[in-house]
Amino acid sequence: MNMWWRDAVIYQVYVRSFADGNGDGVGDLIGVRDRLPYLVELGVDAVWLTPFYTSPMADFGYDVADYRDVDPLFGSLADAKALIDEAHGHGLRVIVDVVPNHTSSAHAWFQAALRGERRDRYIFRDRPNDWESIFGGPAWTQVEDGQWYLHLFDPAQPDLNWDDDEVRGEFESILRFWLDLGVDGFRVDVAHGMVKPAGLPDIGHPNQTRMIGREPVPYFDNDGVHEIHRAWRRVLDSYPGERIGVAEAWAPTAERLAMYVRPDELHQAFNFHYLFTPWDAAELRAVIDSSLATAGSVGAPTTWVLSNHDVKRHVTRYGSLARARAAALLTLALPGSAYVYQGEELGLPEVLDLPDEVCQDPQRLRDPDSGRDGCRVPLPWTRELGWRDPWLPIPADWADLSVQAQDGVTGSTLELYRAALRLRRTLDGDLTWHDSPEGTLVFSRGDVLCTVNLTGAPVDFGVEGELLLASDVPGAADSAAWWKVKCVP
Repeated sequence: MNMWWRDAVIYQVYVRSFADGNGDGVGDLIGVRDRLPYLVELGVDAVWLTPFYTSPMADFGYDVADYRDVDPLFGSLADAKALIDEAHGHGLRVIVDVVPNHTSSAHAWFQAALRGERRDRYIFRDRPNDWESIFGGPAWTQVEDGQWYLHLFDPAQPDLNWDDDEVRGEFESILRFWLDLGVDGFRVDVAHGMVKPAGLPDIGHPNQTRMIGREPVPYFDNDGVHEIHRAWRRVLDSYPGERIGVAEAWAPTAERLAMYVRPDELHQAFNFHYLFTPWDAAELRAVIDSSLATAGSVGAPTTWVLSNHDVKRHVTRYGSLARARAAALLTLALPGSAYVYQGEELGLPEVLDLPDEVCQDPQRLRDPDSGRDGCRVPLPWTRELGWRDPWLPIPADWADLSVQAQDGVTGSTLELYRAALRLRRTLDGDLTWHDSPEGTLVFSRGDVLCTVNLTGAPVDFGVEGELLLASDVPGAADSAAWWKVKCVP
C-alpha cells in the first residue's frame, strides 16, 4: 500500500487567481493545465483545486448550483478531465473541493424548497434562533410564506439537512462521479459543521464559538459528523490508488481534531492550531508536540499549513519575509504532510490596500476587517505580471516577486522552496528535539538537523556538519537552516 498522502506536499490552487488560460482576467482550468510543468519543477506531489463547479459565485464557487459540472467561467467538464489526466501524466495527484454543508440558493433542490417542495433537505423553521452568520448578520433568512432557512454563511448558501437520507445518498453519488473521473481525493469544506447541535439552541450553547489560537471561530464540531465521514471513507476505499479525504475541520483542541482522522474516517485534517501559532519558539514547539502526539495517537500523519485562501498570508502575519522563509524551512522539515498555498513560494505578502470598489468577498462586505480578497490576488507570472485585466489588481511592485524574476536566481524564495522540496524527500524518521538557546528550535530527523532562530538577533548554533540549505546566513535573526551531520548533538 502506497500511502502517498502521509508525507505528501500538496499545493493549493485557488483557481480564479492561479493562471488565466483564455485571457478574460479570471483563472481557469486551462490555465492550471498550462502551468502543470511549473508545479512539477517546484516539486509538489499533488494539487488541490478550489471549487470550479457551476455557481452564481456569491462566495466564489463555494455556493454550488451543480456539483457534477464545471462553471463556464472556469471551462468545461472536458477541461476538468483533461487536467486530471495530464496531471497524472506528470506524476501529480489531483484533489478537489467538495462543499457539503450548504448548496447555492440557485441549486435545483433549494429552488424546489422555495416552492414548498421537499424542504426537509434543508433546515427550515417557523421561528429562527439567535445564531449569527460567519459572514456577519443573522444566520436565518425569511421566505415568502413566512418560514426561515438557515445559512451559516451567505444567504445565498442555504445549509443542508444532514439528517435527511436523500442528502447523504446524493453526496455519496457526487463523490463517486468525481472519483470515476479520476480525482485522487477531496478536501471537505466545513467538515465539522454539517451536523448541527440538537434542537438548534441559542448562542449560549458551548459549542457555538471557541478559540483557535487567537482566532474566534464559530463552529459546531458535533460527533454526528463522524458517521458521515466513515461512510465517505468506505466510498474512498472502494476505489484503487489510495484516494483520500481531507477535513477542513475547525476543532477546539488537537484531540478533537484527531477524531476526524481515525483509521476509519478521513486521511488528513488541516492543522489550524499550527497555522495560528505566533512566531515564538516555545509556542511553536508546544503545538508541534501536541499535533504529532494527538495525530499519532490515532495512527494518522500530521499536516502543516502556513497560509490558505481564507487567512492573511504568513509573510504579513509574521511581519517579514525573513520570518516567512524561515517558517517554510521549519515547516517542510517536520514529519507528516505539508500544504503550500499558491504564491507562498514567491514570498507574496497580503495585499492590504485594495480599493474598496474591487473587493468582492462577501465576508468583507459585512465585516471590513475580515475580508479575504487580499490573499486571493492573482499570481504574478512575469515581470509584466502575466495577466490581462485581472479580476483583482496585482500590485506593480510584485514584478520583482514574479516567477520570471525569481526563476533560477540563487537565494530567491522560489529557489528556496524548490531546493527544500527536493531535499525534503531525503528526510526520514521521527522528530527529536535537542537543547538550544532560548528563543530557538533545534531538532533532527535522521542525520539532518534543523536549526531555527526566532530571537531577532544572531545566534551561534555551533553546528558541525554540511550546510544543506538556509533561509539566510545560518544563525542570522529570523532564519532557519538544514544541516547534514555525522553525529547529532
